[in-house]
Amino acid sequence: MVTACGGWSSRSLTSMMKHLCHSIYLDLLALSLCCNKLESVDVVAREVAKFNKLRALWLNDNPITNISDGYVTDKILQASPKLEILNSHFTRNFGQWALAFCGGLYDKDNPGHPVESDHHPLQSVTSLDLSNRCIHNLVDSKAFSPAEMPSLSHLNLRGNPLNENSASDMLKVLEGFPTLNSLEVDIPGPLGESAIMLLESLPNLSQLNGVDAAKILEAGRHIIDSILEPRLPEWTLGEPLVDRITNAMWLYLMTYRLANEEKIDETSVWYVMDELGSALRHSDEPNFMVAPFLYMPEGKLSSAVSFSLLWPIRDLVKGDECTRDFLYGIGEDKQRSARLTAWFQTPQNYFIHEYEKHRQNLDSRSLTPASSEAPSTRSLLKGDKSVLRVYTDIPHVEEFLTRPEFVITSDPTGADIIWTSLQVDEDMKKTTGITDQQYINQFPFEACLVMKHHLAETVQKAYGSPEWLQPTYNLETHLTQLIGNYYVRERDGLNNLWILKPWNMARTIDTTVTSNISAIIRVMETGPKICQKYIEHPALFNGRKFDLRFIVLVRSMNPLEIFLADIFWVRLANNQYSLDRHSLFEYETHFTVMNYRGTINHKNTNEFVKEFEEEHGVKWLDIHERIRKMVRSVFEAAAGVHPEMHSPMSRAIYGIDVMLDSNFRPKLLEITYCPDCTRACKYDMEAVDGKGRIIKASNFFNYVFGCLFLNETAHVSPL
Repeated sequence: MVTACGGWSSRSLTSMMKHLCHSIYLDLLALSLCCNKLESVDVVAREVAKFNKLRALWLNDNPITNISDGYVTDKILQASPKLEILNSHFTRNFGQWALAFCGGLYDKDNPGHPVESDHHPLQSVTSLDLSNRCIHNLVDSKAFSPAEMPSLSHLNLRGNPLNENSASDMLKVLEGFPTLNSLEVDIPGPLGESAIMLLESLPNLSQLNGVDAAKILEAGRHIIDSILEPRLPEWTLGEPLVDRITNAMWLYLMTYRLANEEKIDETSVWYVMDELGSALRHSDEPNFMVAPFLYMPEGKLSSAVSFSLLWPIRDLVKGDECTRDFLYGIGEDKQRSARLTAWFQTPQNYFIHEYEKHRQNLDSRSLTPASSEAPSTRSLLKGDKSVLRVYTDIPHVEEFLTRPEFVITSDPTGADIIWTSLQVDEDMKKTTGITDQQYINQFPFEACLVMKHHLAETVQKAYGSPEWLQPTYNLETHLTQLIGNYYVRERDGLNNLWILKPWNMARTIDTTVTSNISAIIRVMETGPKICQKYIEHPALFNGRKFDLRFIVLVRSMNPLEIFLADIFWVRLANNQYSLDRHSLFEYETHFTVMNYRGTINHKNTNEFVKEFEEEHGVKWLDIHERIRKMVRSVFEAAAGVHPEMHSPMSRAIYGIDVMLDSNFRPKLLEITYCPDCTRACKYDMEAVDGKGRIIKASNFFNYVFGCLFLNETAHVSPL
């Protein structure tokens, strides 16, 4: 093999080649012309053609590599058709010499000799690294066969398209190698999408991508790689130090949770260990464990001093690296491989493929609503019954339900109607004496609406991905698909801002807005969440973000009898809306619920509607009609996907939160059981239908109960 570098130009190449052709190099097999100034493909092709036994040629780092790759390759191969390696890539003529070179039989000092048909140099090859050789076809190669390489035990096929071979044909060839026990391959890739599938097809493998095959099967891991590149902090030139730190911190943060005496509103604590703790790298087979420890000398949390305890869990010898498992106790049943994306560069093509399958599944969904039937409910006041007894633990109902048809009672066993903020399950029925003959303000399986992950699942099962529901993922089950969606948006240059919400917590507790994929994955550690595409361009009111709270009254789920209260209200953020990265940490910029933090800036609904129409030049009744259709669709989805929701002894109201995007299209945020109706009971409102009807706040629960239990329709409209 000859290496000629150091400034040869196309003009001087001719004289250099002339020297080689009149020397001992006439039988040259490999030639490296890297790092020269070669500009003319024609000159290079003409000169290398003089070496009719040449098998490998390297032209890397020359000006001609800036020319169309296909043109250069075609020219060179026409001139030197026996080439098997060109610029480190296999040509379509590759054979025994190229495989022997990659198998370590040939090198710079020992380039071998032209392979004759009766010569078998590959018999002794035990390890073959074919990674990143741009191989399109292995199956039809006579040299790549068990007969030629009977001793092959390790094979690396990473980074090759193999697009001219089917996965089944490739697996059949590999299965024929009798001693092959270690394989490195892209997963997913040309051999398949799953590590488990590969091992089932090649049962003689003891290692796949550097990991013990038995452990892969035991853990049920579909993607596996022992050499994942770490995800390093990224920043742009001139980016402030604070931004660099907040972006990189998710690679190092640790967390635990603290609960108060009532074990509600648990607080997540994020912290960074010292230099030693932060230097511990990840291993699937760690030799150390780390855990937070709080020492409270006075027995109170306020006196606590925090430590990180580090202890060995395996025998060690001097010089061993100390490692820990970043996901201790988390197996593939909890998406371990996907969660490693928080720290490592996992294979993007796998996640994108899984996302595309998920998207195709959503696109195939379609629900045909049940045909409209006559209402089945009747007023509960019939015959001699002139009054309905109501048991409630909700102060607003006690205060504002003043109609003579309803009487508040403190005895749940004697009540006709149970209106409670507590979940009425079998245990509660036994404790309180509530029976199945009493009307309850809950529907069976209403979790399909009021728990965020179930709501998204219900809508997706019915409609796939309607425009009024932002792309939503349950991180406990669909993290892989979310990561794929993130990568697709990143590839396509789209906004990648997401909001993470706990399954079943209100008041925006433990809610995060971020575009950092590591942050998205790590925040899972503080409890089950959904991840939803953030509405980055919402409709604004005087520059501020807002959402709308509507009240839906449900008499029956089968047939569906639902009504929308004429009263609704707007909730406003306090600060001007911004997508600046620093604003994402500002509660009063991106959130609208100020009942529990911040200052409530109440806006009368009628004033809001009038000013909104003037600001944006729209008609509110058009927007209102879109919202009505969306609400109807949501409850049709619940009725269709969960027919078990129906109960003749159930009546309920739900709060439904809606946001408008910049095109004034409604977006469903969430649905709330037993919603807080303080504003409905506090502020009178003029109906937005333009008829001048005044709805008295003090009568809110009077017409709610009238609709649900007396079959009235005052101040509500059927959907």
